[in-house]
Amino acid sequence: MSKFWSPQVSSLVPYVPGEQPKMANLVKLNTNENPFGPSPKVIEAIQAELNDSLRLYPDPEGESLRQTIAGYHSVKPEQIFLGNGSDEVLAHIFYALFQHGQPVLFPDVTYSFYPVYCGLYNIEGKTVPLTDSFEINPEDYKQPSGGIIFPNPNAPTGRYLGLEHVEAILQANPERVVVVDEAYIDFGGETAITLVDQYPNLLVCQTLSKARSLAGLRVGFAIGHPDLVEALNRVKNSFNSYPLDRLALAGAKAAYEDEAWFQKSCKGVISERERVTKSLEGLNFEVLPSKANFVFARHRENSGESLAKDLREQGIIVRHFNKPRISDFLRITIGTPEQNDALIAGLKSL
Repeated sequence: MSKFWSPQVSSLVPYVPGEQPKMANLVKLNTNENPFGPSPKVIEAIQAELNDSLRLYPDPEGESLRQTIAGYHSVKPEQIFLGNGSDEVLAHIFYALFQHGQPVLFPDVTYSFYPVYCGLYNIEGKTVPLTDSFEINPEDYKQPSGGIIFPNPNAPTGRYLGLEHVEAILQANPERVVVVDEAYIDFGGETAITLVDQYPNLLVCQTLSKARSLAGLRVGFAIGHPDLVEALNRVKNSFNSYPLDRLALAGAKAAYEDEAWFQKSCKGVISERERVTKSLEGLNFEVLPSKANFVFARHRENSGESLAKDLREQGIIVRHFNKPRISDFLRITIGTPEQNDALIAGLKSL
């Protein structure tokens, strides 16, 4: 701590990202990266942008990418907000839409950036406990608030909330914004984007980091009523008018244009997720139902902390959260077939 810090910075508890260790022959299953890589067309599009145009600023509105995403999801470009990864989009959402003098509601076991944003912007956050089976109960969100946000599928649990239950939350909260954070929706869920024209209080946030294998490019977006998007643009243009560079805009557009590669990647992850789940269950793990590119599992006899430590000694990295209710769970990213084989073999050896 420094005497030059502001009081706000002194009290912040920052988000802790997944570890990026520098180890040889590492089986890295801790940060939910897609194991199958981006479309070759993405690489081609980025390479095509490596020219003299880099001296020019990118399009601050990302018009071409917004049109592509709008066409894909059957919405209008003015319903789309772009950001430097979905984390930046979420940060703008908290600032632009959640400062209403009442607490923001989110699950007690969820994406750990939500309380960080509350601390950053002096917003009161209120956690809503998941059920004993780690599910979101829509009835629990029928209470006064300054807004609601939850991932679907939830992270780190991987559990999915059907659209009829998302609608129940929306219908119970017509006077406040409901944000559905869909970072993992393409691995088996149904997007709530289909509901945005029915509910002006709905904002759906997505990322290209997971299903489209572009975690290193940092592209995220939100889709909702133009009034909500305008609020986000006001914040963006008071913070950074050029959140996406030319390479990111080109690569993201190409990713959306290669549907065959996208579908193949998603199906590959889903197939491996089912195989890993069965293997873990055969090793006496309880595995929560997952619609994400990871599974959340706990062994019936061994602690999550000890298993994570023992796997690490074999060069296999998974995510362990030393937090209430989930300290015995491991969040295991679905890797390549070879990586998943190494994981199962490593667990068998223990």
